[in-house]
Amino acid sequence: MDRSEAIGELAKALSAFQGALKPAKRDSLNPFFKSKYADLASVWEVCRVPLSENGLSVTQLPSLVNGQIILETVLLHTSGEWLACTLQVTPLKSDPQAIGSALTYIRRYALSALLGV
Repeated sequence: MDRSEAIGELAKALSAFQGALKPAKRDSLNPFFKSKYADLASVWEVCRVPLSENGLSVTQLPSLVNGQIILETVLLHTSGEWLACTLQVTPLKSDPQAIGSALTYIRRYALSALLGV
């Protein structure tokens, strides 16, 4: 994890955001485990308005290096303060479908972990 020098304002806004956060809807089905989960769209759905209301935004910046997907997720505050985390994953295949699937998966997990969803 990396962060700006100070994170006091960001921490206050993140606390307010988490207090307003509702659970993400588990409306997608995992056929392998026969269970439901909250997909990326559901996670964004519960985050978008409370993020904005608290002066927060998120960027997710992917890159592909030596067959590995590297995703940097950055939480930004209107004060200029920020937190960033990086996740790395190797897709099972190197075709666009496998890369897109792995990227969506780590985007959901990084967003959920960073925001406490």
